[in-house]
Amino acid sequence: MKRPEFGSLPFNKQSTTPTNTDSQANKKNEQETVTDKPLYTGRYLIKLIDGQDCRVVRKVLESKLGFKVACSDDFKDIAITEFGIENSDALIYKDLGIALIDGEEQQIKRIQSATTNFIIEPEKIVYLPGDIQGVPDISSTWGLRATKVIHSNFTGKGVKVAVLDTGLDLQHPDFTGRQIHAESFVPNEAVEDLHGHGTHCIGTACGKTDINHKRYGIASDSVIYAGKVLSNQGSGAQSWILNAITWAVKNGCKVISMSLGSKVFPGQSYDLAYERVAQYALSKGCIIVAAAGNDSIRSQNVFAPVGSPADCPSILAVAAIDPDFNVADFSNRSINPTGKIAIAAPGV
Repeated sequence: MKRPEFGSLPFNKQSTTPTNTDSQANKKNEQETVTDKPLYTGRYLIKLIDGQDCRVVRKVLESKLGFKVACSDDFKDIAITEFGIENSDALIYKDLGIALIDGEEQQIKRIQSATTNFIIEPEKIVYLPGDIQGVPDISSTWGLRATKVIHSNFTGKGVKVAVLDTGLDLQHPDFTGRQIHAESFVPNEAVEDLHGHGTHCIGTACGKTDINHKRYGIASDSVIYAGKVLSNQGSGAQSWILNAITWAVKNGCKVISMSLGSKVFPGQSYDLAYERVAQYALSKGCIIVAAAGNDSIRSQNVFAPVGSPADCPSILAVAAIDPDFNVADFSNRSINPTGKIAIAAPGV
Protein backbone atom coordinates (compact mmCIF):
# COMPACT_ATOMS: atom_id res chain seq x y z
CA MET A 1 0.00 0.00 0.00
CA LYS A 2 1.33 3.41 -0.85
CA ARG A 3 2.13 5.72 2.02
CA PRO A 4 -0.14 8.73 2.58
CA GLU A 5 0.80 11.92 0.76
CA PHE A 6 1.13 15.26 2.55
CA GLY A 7 1.52 17.52 -0.48
CA SER A 8 1.84 21.28 -0.52
CA LEU A 9 -1.24 21.99 -2.63
CA PRO A 10 -4.40 23.33 -0.97
CA PHE A 11 -7.77 21.64 -1.32
CA ASN A 12 -9.34 22.18 -4.71
CA LYS A 13 -12.47 20.70 -6.10
CA GLN A 14 -10.93 19.46 -9.34
CA SER A 15 -8.34 17.14 -7.76
CA THR A 16 -9.59 16.21 -4.30
CA THR A 17 -13.36 16.35 -4.29
CA PRO A 18 -14.68 13.76 -1.80
CA THR A 19 -16.22 10.63 -3.26
CA ASN A 20 -19.76 9.72 -2.15
CA THR A 21 -19.77 11.96 0.92
CA ASP A 22 -22.27 11.66 3.74
CA SER A 23 -24.39 14.55 2.46
CA GLN A 24 -24.71 17.08 -0.31
CA ALA A 25 -23.99 19.79 2.26
CA ASN A 26 -20.56 18.26 2.86
CA LYS A 27 -19.75 18.30 -0.83
CA LYS A 28 -21.02 21.82 -1.45
CA ASN A 29 -19.19 23.37 1.49
CA GLU A 30 -15.91 21.59 0.78
CA GLN A 31 -15.96 22.49 -2.91
CA GLU A 32 -16.62 26.16 -2.23
CA THR A 33 -14.06 26.55 0.55
CA VAL A 34 -10.31 26.87 0.10
CA THR A 35 -7.89 26.09 2.91
CA ASP A 36 -4.14 26.64 3.02
CA LYS A 37 -3.52 23.03 4.09
CA PRO A 38 -4.09 19.84 2.08
CA LEU A 39 -7.09 17.89 3.36
CA TYR A 40 -6.61 14.36 2.01
CA THR A 41 -3.83 11.77 1.78
CA GLY A 42 -4.69 10.23 -1.62
CA ARG A 43 -6.05 7.05 -0.01
CA TYR A 44 -9.66 6.18 0.82
CA LEU A 45 -11.74 4.79 3.67
CA ILE A 46 -14.64 2.45 2.94
CA LYS A 47 -17.30 2.72 5.62
CA LEU A 48 -19.84 -0.08 5.82
CA ILE A 49 -23.47 0.78 6.41
CA ASP A 50 -24.55 -0.42 9.87
CA GLY A 51 -25.25 -4.13 9.98
CA GLN A 52 -23.18 -5.02 6.92
CA ASP A 53 -20.50 -7.70 7.07
CA CYS A 54 -16.84 -6.89 6.36
CA ARG A 55 -16.75 -9.94 4.13
CA VAL A 56 -18.82 -7.99 1.60
CA VAL A 57 -16.01 -5.46 1.19
CA ARG A 58 -13.32 -8.13 1.13
CA LYS A 59 -15.10 -10.03 -1.63
CA VAL A 60 -15.45 -6.91 -3.76
CA LEU A 61 -11.81 -5.89 -3.29
CA GLU A 62 -10.43 -9.35 -4.01
CA SER A 63 -12.75 -10.43 -6.83
CA LYS A 64 -13.31 -7.14 -8.65
CA LEU A 65 -9.87 -5.58 -8.29
CA GLY A 66 -7.55 -8.43 -7.33
CA PHE A 67 -6.48 -6.56 -4.19
CA LYS A 68 -4.37 -8.18 -1.51
CA VAL A 69 -6.36 -7.55 1.66
CA ALA A 70 -5.05 -7.47 5.23
CA CYS A 71 -7.29 -7.62 8.29
CA SER A 72 -7.00 -6.15 11.77
CA ASP A 73 -7.19 -9.73 13.08
CA ASP A 74 -3.70 -10.19 11.63
CA PHE A 75 -2.41 -7.76 14.27
CA LYS A 76 -3.75 -9.27 17.48
CA ASP A 77 -0.53 -8.93 19.46
CA ILE A 78 1.10 -6.00 17.68
CA ALA A 79 0.10 -2.49 16.68
CA ILE A 80 -1.11 -1.81 13.13
CA THR A 81 1.48 0.33 11.33
CA GLU A 82 2.29 1.38 7.76
CA PHE A 83 5.17 -1.10 7.78
CA GLY A 84 2.78 -3.90 8.67
CA ILE A 85 0.47 -3.25 5.71
CA GLU A 86 3.02 -2.19 3.08
CA ASN A 87 2.51 -5.42 1.09
CA SER A 88 -1.29 -5.08 1.06
CA ASP A 89 -3.64 -3.01 -1.09
CA ALA A 90 -6.27 -2.70 1.62
CA LEU A 91 -6.74 -3.12 5.36
CA ILE A 92 -10.05 -4.11 6.92
CA TYR A 93 -10.74 -2.95 10.48
CA LYS A 94 -13.01 -5.83 11.42
CA ASP A 95 -14.26 -4.37 14.71
CA LEU A 96 -15.04 -1.00 13.11
CA GLY A 97 -16.71 -1.93 9.83
CA ILE A 98 -14.13 0.15 7.94
CA ALA A 99 -11.50 -0.53 5.30
CA LEU A 100 -8.48 1.54 4.25
CA ILE A 101 -7.70 1.22 0.54
CA ASP A 102 -5.10 2.40 -1.93
CA GLY A 103 -6.74 2.77 -5.31
CA GLU A 104 -6.82 4.84 -8.47
CA GLU A 105 -9.90 6.83 -9.47
CA GLN A 106 -11.16 4.18 -11.89
CA GLN A 107 -10.78 1.47 -9.25
CA ILE A 108 -12.75 3.55 -6.75
CA LYS A 109 -15.55 3.93 -9.31
CA ARG A 110 -15.61 0.15 -9.86
CA ILE A 111 -15.95 -0.42 -6.12
CA GLN A 112 -18.79 2.09 -5.93
CA SER A 113 -20.65 0.42 -8.77
CA ALA A 114 -20.32 -3.04 -7.20
CA THR A 115 -22.62 -2.49 -4.21
CA THR A 116 -24.49 0.14 -2.21
CA ASN A 117 -23.62 -1.42 1.15
CA PHE A 118 -20.96 1.17 1.96
CA ILE A 119 -19.76 4.70 1.34
CA ILE A 120 -16.30 5.77 0.26
CA GLU A 121 -14.56 8.92 1.47
CA PRO A 122 -11.01 10.26 1.22
CA GLU A 123 -8.66 9.63 4.11
CA LYS A 124 -8.13 12.90 5.97
CA ILE A 125 -4.86 14.58 6.88
CA VAL A 126 -4.73 15.47 10.57
CA TYR A 127 -2.91 18.47 12.01
CA LEU A 128 -1.94 20.03 15.30
CA PRO A 129 -4.26 22.86 16.39
CA GLY A 130 -3.37 26.32 15.14
CA ASP A 131 -0.72 28.21 17.07
CA ILE A 132 -2.06 30.49 19.80
CA GLN A 133 -0.54 33.33 21.72
CA GLY A 134 0.05 32.80 25.43
CA VAL A 135 -1.16 35.33 27.98
CA PRO A 136 1.78 37.08 29.70
CA ASP A 137 2.12 37.15 33.48
CA ILE A 138 -0.28 34.25 33.94
CA SER A 139 0.96 31.23 35.88
CA SER A 140 1.00 28.16 33.69
CA THR A 141 -0.48 26.18 36.57
CA TRP A 142 -3.59 28.31 37.05
CA GLY A 143 -5.57 25.43 35.56
CA LEU A 144 -4.59 23.19 38.46
CA ARG A 145 -6.05 25.68 40.90
CA ALA A 146 -9.15 26.24 38.80
CA THR A 147 -9.88 22.53 38.62
CA LYS A 148 -8.90 22.00 42.28
CA VAL A 149 -6.46 19.28 41.29
CA ILE A 150 -3.81 20.37 43.79
CA HIS A 151 -5.99 19.50 46.78
CA SER A 152 -7.56 16.39 45.26
CA ASN A 153 -6.83 12.90 46.58
CA PHE A 154 -7.18 11.51 43.06
CA THR A 155 -3.85 11.15 41.23
CA GLY A 156 -4.78 8.71 38.47
CA LYS A 157 -2.75 6.01 40.18
CA GLY A 158 -2.71 2.88 38.05
CA VAL A 159 -4.95 4.38 35.35
CA LYS A 160 -3.65 3.96 31.82
CA VAL A 161 -3.84 7.26 29.90
CA ALA A 162 -2.98 7.48 26.21
CA VAL A 163 -1.95 10.75 24.60
CA LEU A 164 -1.89 10.62 20.79
CA ASP A 165 0.25 13.40 19.38
CA THR A 166 3.83 14.03 18.17
CA GLY A 167 5.34 11.52 20.60
CA LEU A 168 7.31 12.03 23.81
CA ASP A 169 10.77 13.24 24.78
CA LEU A 170 11.79 10.01 26.46
CA GLN A 171 14.84 11.64 28.04
CA HIS A 172 12.88 14.47 29.65
CA PRO A 173 13.82 14.63 33.34
CA ASP A 174 10.23 15.27 34.43
CA PHE A 175 9.29 11.72 33.39
CA THR A 176 12.17 9.91 35.09
CA GLY A 177 10.88 6.83 36.89
CA ARG A 178 7.43 6.95 35.30
CA GLN A 179 5.84 3.88 33.75
CA ILE A 180 5.76 4.65 30.03
CA HIS A 181 4.66 2.64 27.00
CA ALA A 182 5.37 4.19 23.61
CA GLU A 183 4.57 3.35 19.99
CA SER A 184 5.14 5.26 16.76
CA PHE A 185 2.56 5.04 13.98
CA VAL A 186 4.49 7.49 11.79
CA PRO A 187 6.62 5.75 9.15
CA ASN A 188 10.38 6.17 9.53
CA GLU A 189 10.06 8.22 12.71
CA ALA A 190 10.76 6.96 16.21
CA VAL A 191 8.40 7.88 19.05
CA GLU A 192 10.93 10.53 20.18
CA ASP A 193 9.24 13.92 20.04
CA LEU A 194 11.25 16.34 17.91
CA HIS A 195 8.37 18.78 17.73
CA GLY A 196 7.52 19.33 21.39
CA HIS A 197 3.73 19.45 21.31
CA GLY A 198 3.26 15.83 22.33
CA THR A 199 5.61 16.15 25.30
CA HIS A 200 3.76 19.30 26.38
CA CYS A 201 0.36 17.57 26.19
CA ILE A 202 1.59 14.50 28.06
CA GLY A 203 3.01 16.80 30.72
CA THR A 204 -0.33 18.55 31.12
CA ALA A 205 -2.32 15.32 31.29
CA CYS A 206 0.10 13.08 33.17
CA GLY A 207 2.99 15.17 34.46
CA LYS A 208 3.95 15.60 38.09
CA THR A 209 6.54 18.26 38.91
CA ASP A 210 9.32 20.02 37.05
CA ILE A 211 12.99 20.15 38.05
CA ASN A 212 12.13 22.93 40.49
CA HIS A 213 9.48 20.69 42.09
CA LYS A 214 6.67 22.87 40.78
CA ARG A 215 3.48 20.88 40.18
CA TYR A 216 1.93 21.21 36.72
CA GLY A 217 0.37 17.85 35.71
CA ILE A 218 -3.08 16.38 36.36
CA ALA A 219 -2.95 12.57 36.58
CA SER A 220 0.48 12.54 38.19
CA ASP A 221 0.52 8.83 39.06
CA SER A 222 -1.06 7.50 35.86
CA VAL A 223 0.52 4.99 33.48
CA ILE A 224 1.55 6.85 30.32
CA TYR A 225 0.85 5.54 26.82
CA ALA A 226 2.51 7.79 24.25
CA GLY A 227 1.26 7.20 20.71
CA LYS A 228 3.06 9.10 17.96
CA VAL A 229 0.42 9.77 15.29
CA LEU A 230 1.73 13.11 14.02
CA SER A 231 5.12 13.60 12.41
CA ASN A 232 7.79 15.91 13.73
CA GLN A 233 6.32 18.47 11.32
CA GLY A 234 2.92 18.18 13.03
CA SER A 235 0.78 16.27 10.51
CA GLY A 236 -0.49 12.72 10.14
CA ALA A 237 -2.95 10.40 8.43
CA GLN A 238 -6.42 9.55 9.68
CA SER A 239 -5.64 5.83 9.68
CA TRP A 240 -2.71 6.44 12.05
CA ILE A 241 -5.26 7.84 14.52
CA LEU A 242 -7.48 4.77 14.08
CA ASN A 243 -4.47 2.47 14.55
CA ALA A 244 -3.33 4.26 17.70
CA ILE A 245 -6.78 4.31 19.28
CA THR A 246 -7.10 0.59 18.62
CA TRP A 247 -3.65 0.05 20.16
CA ALA A 248 -4.53 2.08 23.27
CA VAL A 249 -7.86 0.33 23.78
CA LYS A 250 -6.34 -3.14 23.38
CA ASN A 251 -3.76 -2.20 26.02
CA GLY A 252 -6.47 -1.28 28.52
CA CYS A 253 -6.27 2.52 28.44
CA LYS A 254 -9.24 4.19 30.12
CA VAL A 255 -8.64 7.67 28.69
CA ILE A 256 -7.38 8.72 25.26
CA SER A 257 -6.48 12.37 24.80
CA MET A 258 -5.98 14.04 21.41
CA SER A 259 -5.10 17.67 20.79
CA LEU A 260 -5.28 17.42 17.00
CA GLY A 261 -7.79 17.43 14.20
CA SER A 262 -8.96 18.18 10.67
CA LYS A 263 -10.91 21.19 9.49
CA VAL A 264 -14.70 20.87 9.44
CA PHE A 265 -16.92 23.08 7.30
CA PRO A 266 -20.32 24.58 8.19
CA GLY A 267 -23.02 22.00 7.46
CA GLN A 268 -20.59 19.06 7.46
CA SER A 269 -21.43 15.94 9.47
CA TYR A 270 -19.06 13.96 11.67
CA ASP A 271 -16.72 11.33 10.26
CA LEU A 272 -18.18 7.84 10.53
CA ALA A 273 -14.76 6.19 10.87
CA TYR A 274 -13.96 8.22 13.97
CA GLU A 275 -17.41 7.65 15.41
CA ARG A 276 -17.05 3.89 14.91
CA VAL A 277 -13.68 3.75 16.69
CA ALA A 278 -15.04 5.95 19.49
CA GLN A 279 -17.97 3.57 19.99
CA TYR A 280 -15.52 0.67 20.01
CA ALA A 281 -13.47 2.42 22.71
CA LEU A 282 -16.54 3.11 24.84
CA SER A 283 -17.56 -0.54 24.56
CA LYS A 284 -14.21 -1.41 26.17
CA GLY A 285 -14.55 1.15 28.97
CA CYS A 286 -12.38 3.85 27.39
CA ILE A 287 -13.35 7.49 26.78
CA ILE A 288 -11.81 9.65 24.05
CA VAL A 289 -11.24 13.34 24.70
CA ALA A 290 -10.38 15.66 21.80
CA ALA A 291 -9.70 19.36 21.33
CA ALA A 292 -12.57 21.32 19.77
CA GLY A 293 -10.03 23.27 17.70
CA ASN A 294 -8.33 26.66 17.60
CA ASP A 295 -9.64 28.07 14.31
CA SER A 296 -11.89 30.86 15.59
CA ILE A 297 -11.20 34.55 16.13
CA ARG A 298 -14.15 35.36 18.35
CA SER A 299 -13.11 38.97 18.90
CA GLN A 300 -13.60 39.50 15.15
CA ASN A 301 -16.85 37.46 14.98
CA VAL A 302 -15.07 34.62 13.21
CA PHE A 303 -16.43 31.30 14.51
CA ALA A 304 -15.27 27.91 13.26
CA PRO A 305 -17.17 24.64 13.81
CA VAL A 306 -15.83 21.99 16.18
CA GLY A 307 -13.12 20.11 14.31
CA SER A 308 -12.84 16.40 13.51
CA PRO A 309 -12.69 14.01 15.35
CA ALA A 310 -13.99 16.09 18.30
CA ASP A 311 -17.33 16.63 16.50
CA CYS A 312 -18.28 12.94 16.84
CA PRO A 313 -21.19 12.19 19.22
CA SER A 314 -19.14 9.57 21.09
CA ILE A 315 -16.07 11.78 21.62
CA LEU A 316 -15.80 14.39 24.38
CA ALA A 317 -15.11 17.76 22.68
CA VAL A 318 -13.20 20.20 24.87
CA ALA A 319 -13.19 23.96 24.36
CA ALA A 320 -10.71 26.33 26.01
CA ILE A 321 -11.27 29.02 28.64
CA ASP A 322 -8.91 31.71 29.95
CA PRO A 323 -8.03 32.54 33.59
CA ASP A 324 -11.14 34.77 33.81
CA PHE A 325 -13.28 31.78 32.77
CA ASN A 326 -14.13 33.38 29.44
CA VAL A 327 -14.14 31.24 26.30
CA ALA A 328 -10.75 31.61 24.61
CA ASP A 329 -10.73 33.87 21.56
CA PHE A 330 -9.42 31.04 19.35
CA SER A 331 -11.71 28.27 20.61
CA ASN A 332 -14.12 26.68 18.14
CA ARG A 333 -17.88 26.75 18.54
CA SER A 334 -20.90 24.44 18.35
CA ILE A 335 -22.15 25.35 14.88
CA ASN A 336 -22.97 22.06 13.16
CA PRO A 337 -25.82 19.96 14.58
CA THR A 338 -23.50 17.02 15.33
CA GLY A 339 -20.48 19.03 16.49
CA LYS A 340 -21.25 19.97 20.09
CA ILE A 341 -18.92 21.23 22.81
CA ALA A 342 -19.08 18.83 25.76
CA ILE A 343 -16.97 20.76 28.26
CA ALA A 344 -14.66 23.77 28.51
CA ALA A 345 -11.39 23.65 30.45
CA PRO A 346 -8.31 25.81 31.13
CA GLY A 347 -6.50 26.24 27.83
CA VAL A 348 -4.80 29.64 27.76
